Formats: sequence, structure tokens, C-alpha cells
Amino acid sequence: MIVRMWRGRARAENADAYERFVTTKVFAELPAIAGHRGAYLLKRTIGDEVEFVAVTLWESLASIRSFAGDAIERAVVEPEARTVLSSFDDFVRHFELAHAAPCA
Repeated sequence: MIVRMWRGRARAENADAYERFVTTKVFAELPAIAGHRGAYLLKRTIGDEVEFVAVTLWESLASIRSFAGDAIERAVVEPEARTVLSSFDDFVRHFELAHAAPCA
């Protein structure tokens, strides 16, 4: 399994709008892509901004290409997200999942 990670920040007053967009639009559409295995949105407050880390799980790099296109290291940031984010990474990081501990 491949873990895809991306970071972005929003001013506190825009954080709810970004979270709503990602969870109701982007994450809602991911299950339709073959090879998608899950998505998480992490957040933390840093001063007057909220930092987000989007974590998506994929079966393979080929399945990521179905979402991101051939340039899989380039971030996919929708225009609606760009309007509420104050900054974001133009790139993503991919990790091979080395171990997953079972839930108790």
C-alpha cells in the first residue's frame, strides 16, 4: 500500500471552509477511483492558521496516477481549495506502508 501525504495552511477564518470542501467533495469522490483505500485529514492550529495534512491510501502508484495523472509527485489542489488556503505544498510525498498495527 502507498501512503500519499500533502500539507497546506488556511487562516483560522477559512479553515472550516477548507475542511468542509475536502471532506464533502474531494474525499467523497475518491472511493470511485480503483485502488483507493482510504483518506484522512489531519489538522492543528499554529498561531492564527490551521495546518492540514491530507493522507490518502492507495493500492499502488498506478492507482495514484488515476487520481493525479502521470506527474504523481505534483499536488492536486482544486481551485476552490486554492481560494481558502493561505499556503500549500506544490508537491506530495509517497511512502510505502511498512507496517500497520491492528486496532484493539
